[in-house]
Amino acid sequence: MKSTGPKEKTPGRRSKPTMSDVAREAGVSLGTVSNVVNGLKVNEAYRLKVEEAIRKLDYQVNNSGRNLKTGHSYTIALIIPNTRTPHFAALANDINVALVRRGYHMLLSFSDYDYKQEEEMLRFVRQNNVDGIIALTYNPRLELPVDIPCVTIDRFFSAQVPCVTADNYNGGRIAAEKFAELGCRKLAFLRIGSVLTNEPNKRKDGFAAACLEYGVDFDVKLLTDGEPMSRFEDFLREHLHDGRLDFDGIFCATDNLAYRVIRMLSGMGIKVPEDVQVIGFDGIRMFGDLNYICSTIVQPVTDIAETCVEMILSKDLAARPSLVCLPVRYAAGGTTREPEEIPEEFRGDIK
Repeated sequence: MKSTGPKEKTPGRRSKPTMSDVAREAGVSLGTVSNVVNGLKVNEAYRLKVEEAIRKLDYQVNNSGRNLKTGHSYTIALIIPNTRTPHFAALANDINVALVRRGYHMLLSFSDYDYKQEEEMLRFVRQNNVDGIIALTYNPRLELPVDIPCVTIDRFFSAQVPCVTADNYNGGRIAAEKFAELGCRKLAFLRIGSVLTNEPNKRKDGFAAACLEYGVDFDVKLLTDGEPMSRFEDFLREHLHDGRLDFDGIFCATDNLAYRVIRMLSGMGIKVPEDVQVIGFDGIRMFGDLNYICSTIVQPVTDIAETCVEMILSKDLAARPSLVCLPVRYAAGGTTREPEEIPEEFRGDIK
């Protein structure tokens, strides 16, 4: 049988770039490219060179082959209540960015605060062979899988499951200190939230401790999830006398709540910040990247996301701290009167 010889390449068709091609383009070793593709830690300058070469050559990772070789799916599940809430949406965005940068994909699941749905989500992600789970959950009876690495946000489960959170206690302190600095003499703390003993509950504790320390009088109104928001308005109206509110400062446990409370106050003829100053918590911005919607305690969302991803991909998760609290900061957002805006007669020394 006559040999036809080697086949010629089809004119105009380019062969797919290989990992070796990426290494040559980036000027690094094949091992460095492999480490970047597999999400392993490498020198930042080398990682940027490899990522640029991958984009330039349009290199496509063979995920099926990589998965068989490593035994990993290179997928991390994120379980959150929703992305309607701006804070959750920002977390999902930044976690996805952090995962993609390391060569991983994100499987996003919404629980919508449904306890049964949270349990169903855990069953679903286990069936889909994920490499880890990052979860922000509210089911008090939820049991996390022991055979899959898990990292939680805002809720401590056990010493074996790292929890990443903002420093909620200090955030509450900062809010009270700011009100005292701005000359407030009677404060209120409002919160609607889960019955769980979770990290955000510490916002009230820090606020109360600082109020006592600075000698500032305060009141507290707490609602649990499911209770009508109108009860906050009832509470405020109980403290409304002759068109004036008893409080000159209100700390809301979230920016979402602060926004609603400001609307309630407007309907009562109370001006913010002229009659009462308001501080929220989260650091939500208009349209995601513009001005803050209110004066607020800003959560380090990007740092929380990076920490969660770095921990879930750690080879020794058990050796990581069981609780990581990241620093928060105050940001003015138009619902407080900063020092130059406070009338002289209201400028008192901080006790």
